[in-house]
Amino acid sequence: MAEKFRKFLHYLGRVPRRRWLDTLLLFVGVLAPLYLFGELAEEVLEKEAFAIDRPILMFMQENATPLLDRVMVLVSEMGSIRVLGPCAVLIAVVFIIRQQWARLVYWVLGFGGAILLNMGAKQIFSRTRPDLWISIAPETSYSFPSGHSMQSMAFVAALAMLAWHRPALRPLVAAGAVFVAMVGLSRVYLGVHFPTDVVAGWTAALAWCVGLAFVLRRRLSAERTAGGPR
Repeated sequence: MAEKFRKFLHYLGRVPRRRWLDTLLLFVGVLAPLYLFGELAEEVLEKEAFAIDRPILMFMQENATPLLDRVMVLVSEMGSIRVLGPCAVLIAVVFIIRQQWARLVYWVLGFGGAILLNMGAKQIFSRTRPDLWISIAPETSYSFPSGHSMQSMAFVAALAMLAWHRPALRPLVAAGAVFVAMVGLSRVYLGVHFPTDVVAGWTAALAWCVGLAFVLRRRLSAERTAGGPR
């Protein structure tokens, strides 16, 4: 047994560092988010209430101020398709001009696919929105998963996958993560989403974008190595 364990450790030591990083990314970016989304989705389908939803919503309402109202409405608007949509189109145009076709395909499928997945998921789960108070930014569609949270996460996660090998852009990715968190927070603050709607949107979009990057990574890597036509 000891000899077999030593051989196993020897084998692990020979695994390239890149494989370790890929495995870690696959777990953190795909498997763990999918598991969490599945757990949330199962409870929503069974019409079960989450113990954390109401206390968090009430905490937000109890600490609301006119200034926070304005800030959260603005942040929520920044995470809407009205803002992110034109930004996504602009990025796609840049890829077309540079003839970076692999990046274009990934970007369209990553961001656009997440939006379509969200639309389908809302119809499947048909979760009604919170009604604890009258929101200053009311919504009428279904609640689960949060569209703003899902599309903002897809926007940032897709860009992060494309910038993964460019260290100079990583601070922008970190700023994007803060943006995603603020958009999700704003939706709960405004009372139009349960916290679990937001978490579901984040996990679904993250798993989709990271998984898609693994599927298309050879084409993306080849384009990056070749430098791609400019």
